[in-house]
Amino acid sequence: MPRLWRRRRSAATELYLDLLKRCLTRVGFEDESVDPETRARVPVDQERRLEGRDWPVHAETMIGMRRLDQLQAAVEAVLAERVPGDLVETGVWRGGASILMRGVLAAHGDISRTVWVCDSFEGLPPPGGHPADEGFDLSGVPELAVSLEKVRANFDRYGLLDEQVRFLPGWFRDTLADAPIDRVAVLRLDGDMYESTIVALEALYPKVSRGGFVIVDDYALPMCAQAVDDYRRDHGVTDPLVRVDWTGVHWRRSR
Repeated sequence: MPRLWRRRRSAATELYLDLLKRCLTRVGFEDESVDPETRARVPVDQERRLEGRDWPVHAETMIGMRRLDQLQAAVEAVLAERVPGDLVETGVWRGGASILMRGVLAAHGDISRTVWVCDSFEGLPPPGGHPADEGFDLSGVPELAVSLEKVRANFDRYGLLDEQVRFLPGWFRDTLADAPIDRVAVLRLDGDMYESTIVALEALYPKVSRGGFVIVDDYALPMCAQAVDDYRRDHGVTDPLVRVDWTGVHWRRSR
């Protein structure tokens, strides 16, 4: 974890958050993976799981440990530096990354911030919102459609379903522009597609506080990268884009 983002924490806090991440990924636990081509269940490759390169059968997140480590570091940084705002994820799958954000707040005793869990809870939309998404259709993949009830149950499994967690169900184009979110300290984008990414940026980036983080999970996908690059160019965002791993990137808003 980058030393810049370290915050003094107790050994118990360290152990709790490490165990939480291992549980959410099932690293070191029994699990299986889904082969994206055949939909068959296959044994877990632990290296791929650590890197966030497989589709877990049971784990609550598929983003791997490096992206979870960076997410934890980002939340701890805004807490340590008192950057104002809530924590928002757009595209949550089974809720693992959002659960981690709520866990970090709990571990550090923060009772002032809300974790916003934004998703259709019906899977990805069919392409058609932007030409860059043509040919990328995962709308019918059942493994990617996780219900609101299931995500709520996953929060509850970890003892983290409370009034500091708010769910925003629906397609981003219908929900984010009018969402009752005032300020954002951490914005995590995991919508895969151009449309999902650009809609989230247009609605929520103006609410990101100075010093806040914007985290993009799917920058390895050309359509997602194009949406990020288009938005940054069109809005004069020049803050350095920092690579997290093979697909994740982030930047901190400076102005």
